[in-house]
Amino acid sequence: MLIKRMLMLFFRDRANVFFSLLAVLIIIGLYVLFLGHSLEQSLRAALGFDANQIGLVVASVTLAGMIAVASVTSCLGALGVSIADKQNAAKDFFTSPVARWKITLGYVLGSAVVGLVMTLIALILCVTYITAKGGALPGAADCGRLLLTVILSVLCGNGMMFFVALLIKSQSAFAALSTVTGTLIGFLMGIYIPVGSLPQGVQWVIKCFPPAHGASMFKQVLADSQMSQLLAGAPPETLVKFRETFGVVFAYGGYVSNFWFSALILAATAVLFYGLSAVIMQTRRT
Repeated sequence: MLIKRMLMLFFRDRANVFFSLLAVLIIIGLYVLFLGHSLEQSLRAALGFDANQIGLVVASVTLAGMIAVASVTSCLGALGVSIADKQNAAKDFFTSPVARWKITLGYVLGSAVVGLVMTLIALILCVTYITAKGGALPGAADCGRLLLTVILSVLCGNGMMFFVALLIKSQSAFAALSTVTGTLIGFLMGIYIPVGSLPQGVQWVIKCFPPAHGASMFKQVLADSQMSQLLAGAPPETLVKFRETFGVVFAYGGYVSNFWFSALILAATAVLFYGLSAVIMQTRRT
């Protein structure tokens, strides 16, 4: 019932749904207006040839990052219900016969369900667009990897956002957090500017930002094949550099991340932040 209540409150509040997807809408707007064209022109200049595959690569990379953004911002938007309850109805909940851990679990699972629904919708829309643009439909194995990435990205984003939400006590502070998150997350995912084009310090910030590994996993499934086709015949090191530049993989010294390394990062981050949240809930009385 607590999960159902949270879902109803979130989806009834159209403004909350809109602002939870604001970062996603900004990315789409930037891509349509100038980001897609700018990246395509830069790639044509760097590669020295024109190919229809360039537009597909840019679309796949940008939209893959957008899906990862949705997995974080939608969970954060759903947790606005818990902040409103904390400010307006905390005493009613805590004096009820429902155990406090059940109330907390209702918020956690409710925001996770919202994140899963919104991220799956974003994934379906992106795959539809990429297919319409000439890309191939994901096969059974790729669909499995996409579903796993959605689940891990939502668990990671939800765990981080729930931990932060525990530290917030007012709706005005939550609104400020949502604004900052929506503004910065596109940069932290390496969407607006290719990761390889940024200073080394900024690149390391992105590599150490756990949700960016969700974006990397989506890119590996949705964009890797297009990149391989675009650079068919080029030296292997060219493809490696290309993948690093667009954040498909992350290089840590001599080690280059892969799908399962990023999956481990997401899972470990989720466990860490859910654990920290549990510690806070155990030590907090109100």
